[in-house]
Amino acid sequence: MILRVQMSGAPLEEDWERLGLTVLSSDADRTLVLFASNDDMQDFRARLDAYQGGAPAGQKNAPYNGFIGTIETIGAVEPRDRIGLRYREDGFVDTTDFLAQASYLIDVELWELGERRIRERKLAQISAYIEDRDGEIIDKYVGPSITMLRVRLSGALLQTLLTVEDIATIDQPPQPDVTTSDAFDMVLGNAPQLNAVADDAPVIGIIDSGVNAHPFLEDILVGAIGVPATLGTADEWGHGTRVGGVAVFGDLRAQLGAGTLDRGARLCSAKVVNERGAFDNRRLVPSQMREAIATLNERFGCRIFVIALGDSKLPYDGGKVGTWAATLDELARELDVVIVVSSGNRSPRGGNRLEQAVTEYPDYLLEDANRFFEPAGAVNVLTVGAIAHGDGLDAALADDVRVRSITRSHEPSPFSRAGPGVGGATKPDLVDVGGTLVFDPIVARLRRGEDLASAGVLTTHHAFRDRLFTAGSGTSYATPRVAFSAAQILSRFPRASANLVRALLVGSAEVPDAARDRMQLLGADATRAVCGHGQVDLERAAFSDDARVVLYGEDELAIDHFAVYQIPIPEPFQSEVGERSIRVTLAFDPPVRHTRTDYAGVGMSFRLIRGCEPDLVFAHYRKRAKEEGKFPEIENRYDCSLSPGPQAREKGTIQCATATFKRSVEAYGDAYYLVVRCEGGWASFVGHQRFAVVVEISHKAEVQLYEFIEQRIRVPA
Repeated sequence: MILRVQMSGAPLEEDWERLGLTVLSSDADRTLVLFASNDDMQDFRARLDAYQGGAPAGQKNAPYNGFIGTIETIGAVEPRDRIGLRYREDGFVDTTDFLAQASYLIDVELWELGERRIRERKLAQISAYIEDRDGEIIDKYVGPSITMLRVRLSGALLQTLLTVEDIATIDQPPQPDVTTSDAFDMVLGNAPQLNAVADDAPVIGIIDSGVNAHPFLEDILVGAIGVPATLGTADEWGHGTRVGGVAVFGDLRAQLGAGTLDRGARLCSAKVVNERGAFDNRRLVPSQMREAIATLNERFGCRIFVIALGDSKLPYDGGKVGTWAATLDELARELDVVIVVSSGNRSPRGGNRLEQAVTEYPDYLLEDANRFFEPAGAVNVLTVGAIAHGDGLDAALADDVRVRSITRSHEPSPFSRAGPGVGGATKPDLVDVGGTLVFDPIVARLRRGEDLASAGVLTTHHAFRDRLFTAGSGTSYATPRVAFSAAQILSRFPRASANLVRALLVGSAEVPDAARDRMQLLGADATRAVCGHGQVDLERAAFSDDARVVLYGEDELAIDHFAVYQIPIPEPFQSEVGERSIRVTLAFDPPVRHTRTDYAGVGMSFRLIRGCEPDLVFAHYRKRAKEEGKFPEIENRYDCSLSPGPQAREKGTIQCATATFKRSVEAYGDAYYLVVRCEGGWASFVGHQRFAVVVEISHKAEVQLYEFIEQRIRVPA
């Protein structure tokens, strides 16, 4: 018996398994599919009878209320439930959507109903049934936990298969990636024309294995150094040139698909690892980092740095960060630069457990062994995890039913390492496209972009005389995507501080819907630990529009002081129906000390208040002498409810939260107040702390907010 159960609360998989039922699948809408024999159901029926008997004398709730009471519906798996995601995205939501006389090529997956011989028998029975009705079996696969068929058949037979209880899903075969294979065949004479890059365009520093003078990079490579100098500057390992290509082009796959090659920054390079990707034995890594970053900053005016390297022997254990991270934090503060680092990579499964990379995704992303590598715990830098660009299959593998994709577009990459960071801070800060992995039982391994180009991010090849482009999978390729976005912001705001650039990037970010849906069952904390604040929306970061206005400010505060900013709230925002929001992002760069458990020496926070006179706000927050008595309270109704709340957001140096409104807020007036506080820790001796704050006011409807706000804040000449 296969049952479909929808819960109103947590899915409580363990409770079902204790009753002897097997959880076959769980979905984001809190639906479970369970496998049970009649005997297994006896315990469940006993609990159900006890629950239906009501609360015993002296007790508030019926027995098993916490379990049975959360069940909304229970019943059989319906035929429409077996329609796969690819078909649903194309509008096939019911059996009648398949035309009886049409021919379909489909992938059929069976439930994991037990040991291999049981699944083999079920597969043989279904195969015989299909062939007896003129269907064609093209391919079969029975693995340790995955059982599949590829079939060509009529719509009428497909409709029948959707009623077969042993079948989990019926879907279209995956669509292969062709852009990457075309790019690999491209020669220089056929490449799109390169754009010119201004002499004052932002410079991105690649701290890696060097960057070679690739034809697409040589005119914008403003300088290179080796640290130590004996390393030279040539990229023999190849990693640095690949990272540099992503940093200047961003999404190269999309550009080539559109027939363009537009670069968004200039490059400089510091080679810090040798031809094997290893650090120099005679130099300390913190010393290398300081020399590399300070030199590129002084010599070439570089203000954005990419470090797509990590210490694979030092995953973060939740305690203190290492000296490498602390050095980057010190440099970010001293030089006012944006440093972007990768969270690191992990192959999730191997050997006999290889199929679990598919069947246990995304749960393994939260394993203790998957915490990010040093130096990704640094608090004044941007740490970047990876999301997938798609399922990663090429034309050849898409025809083989044994080969399985793990992800779909914008789901977390299966190799991406997770947080949280120091003290529970949100880490990674951001995610971007870094490729995926593909399960290939033919070669008995998980394949990445380096040997299966369609699984990776397209970028420049260091041995460009052999081939212009290559591909790779890893957070190493997501990290320069964020640096590319940072460079576009600096192009628009060349005098922006590093704090402002970080605040604009994070303030624009959203967790992609696909990633949120995939992680939903694991909880909000899990989503934050894997995806951070989400993926940067560059248009949203750098521009306002009619219904969305971005305000920003750069400032500094004395320790244990506060600032109050007036936020103009236009009349359409107050009275118009529909969803509106105010998003606040605060970024600051405190001094750090890696030997202390309280790593950051200064703390900051913010609060958004409405409906109050400013005098009350100041009176509430200012320090008071004892003889003045207790400070005046601000009623809870004047507090804007921000999500995430202070306990989650105030642990980091980039804090972002949103207040959402669905009803009229006219009663609260046309001005809100943003209170930014600076609290001294062990570093109170610094006197002042600089910061940047970004406020986005938006309305989902096409409401003219920009014009109203511009009139309110325009400064006279």
